[in-house]
Amino acid sequence: MTFDPSSHVIIKSTEKLGRLSVAAIETFGHWGVLIGECLFWFVAGPKLKQPVRLKAIVHQMMEIGIFAIPIVALLSATIGIMLAIQGIHSLRAFGAESRVVFGISLSVVREFSALITGILVAGRSGSALAARLSTMQINQEIDALKVMGIDPVRYLVAPALLAMVIMLPALTFMSDLVALYAAGLFVSFDLGISQAAYWNQTIDALTIGDFVHGIGKSAIFAVLITLIGVVNGASVSGGAEGVGRVTTRAVVQAICAIVVTDMIFVFIATR
Repeated sequence: MTFDPSSHVIIKSTEKLGRLSVAAIETFGHWGVLIGECLFWFVAGPKLKQPVRLKAIVHQMMEIGIFAIPIVALLSATIGIMLAIQGIHSLRAFGAESRVVFGISLSVVREFSALITGILVAGRSGSALAARLSTMQINQEIDALKVMGIDPVRYLVAPALLAMVIMLPALTFMSDLVALYAAGLFVSFDLGISQAAYWNQTIDALTIGDFVHGIGKSAIFAVLITLIGVVNGASVSGGAEGVGRVTTRAVVQAICAIVVTDMIFVFIATR
């Protein structure tokens, strides 16, 4: 009986695919359990005399949202001006520069604000969450919480999740306003359109559904960023080197998840 090398490759490839599939199912299952536990503590925590701490939520909201305002505003303004420059340059070939406001408004509100803000928060707060939990895991602080009768999900995860779900949409809305304002300044400078005319065209171009589209995506991004940071932080191994490894992995996975989810969301919303 002769040995067929190709069959060995097929078997190895199938085994690898199976392992990856099982790992993906386990990850999604872990995410579902975390969300369920967080919802449980939000609802049942006060009845059990173990509410999610308001002080921790406010602290996370400050770290995730308030302290991120300068960088989000700077990049949002840059994105708004960049869209204005590129839009005017592209439409000038057709003599339709005055229609650039519609393209800027829809691009900012439906896509770019949510996407850029999500990526920024993933790199800033998602990595910080993963680093914090992985350090606590290595130092056995999470085991100490369990010994003291404190549920780690209620104490560590639930405040971060709620703060992220509140602050990321708020940052996205702020990004919408900053990007539209910065784009309006450039459009007024380059095309001579007054600010009143610019904002009238912006209001005509946008609907409440456009804002809901962008802010709804940002809420989904918030859940993804938190879950990816928590799962990676809890799976740390290898000491200080492991902390750096899971932090980097959390950022990369969060950004990939945001971009892929954005594509899927847009595809579904535009059918």
